[in-house]
Amino acid sequence: MNTEAMEHILSSLTGHIGFYCRDLTTGETLSHHAEEPVVAASVIKLTVMAEAFRRREEGTLDFSSPVSIRAEDKKPSCGALTYLHDGLTVTVEDLVELMIILSDNTATNLLIDRLGTDAINRFMTLLGLSDKTRCRRKLFMPELSARGITNHVTARDIGLLLEKLERGEVVSRDASAAMLQILRDQRLNGKMPFHLAPRKIRCAHKTGEDYDDGITHDCGIIYAAHPVVFCFLAEGAQVPAAERALQDLALMAAGFDA
Repeated sequence: MNTEAMEHILSSLTGHIGFYCRDLTTGETLSHHAEEPVVAASVIKLTVMAEAFRRREEGTLDFSSPVSIRAEDKKPSCGALTYLHDGLTVTVEDLVELMIILSDNTATNLLIDRLGTDAINRFMTLLGLSDKTRCRRKLFMPELSARGITNHVTARDIGLLLEKLERGEVVSRDASAAMLQILRDQRLNGKMPFHLAPRKIRCAHKTGEDYDDGITHDCGIIYAAHPVVFCFLAEGAQVPAAERALQDLALMAAGFDA
């Protein structure tokens, strides 16, 4: 990694940028405001997925259980369930998959209802994440947003979670592998993989965005010559410039010139 050039790009961006990049083979690391909390947007779904797999492992969440999608469950924006017919029956496993690969907000809220924010946060603490990364509420709750109650993450915390996944240390080796496969199946690929996919470099990642607030995120693992944890979080940013920088930084993290 050309860390000097990467730092120059990060320093040129407007808004609040949190960045964490770590080569899991050499240990080379670049941090930029990595311990400062940022509004999580859909990146919080990584913590929900991890707790869902923990509960499956302990036998308190059956991934094959049916879930009926009611009209009142449906939330706007990302995903598929909002646009399908009322009464559709899916499984808990489907909710987990849709929450990640299509960033489905309805699926996310249904899972948070089953898991509870306290349990999600306890597991993140057990994994070693700081108290700056917290799931405090379901998505699309404007009455709580108006009171400043929202979900936050830090680039370093999400980087730690991803590193533990890659090392097979989240819940179990099999559960970690299953979660990484879901992240590799991501369908929203316009950010981190933009320059990497043409080079046949795979990513396992989760995006997040709220363009009204200048939020654009992408966090994951780049499978270059060495696996690299890559976390880019932008809040209050000029989104087109931030996303171009994100794309270039991912290419540089993989060992190429942008």
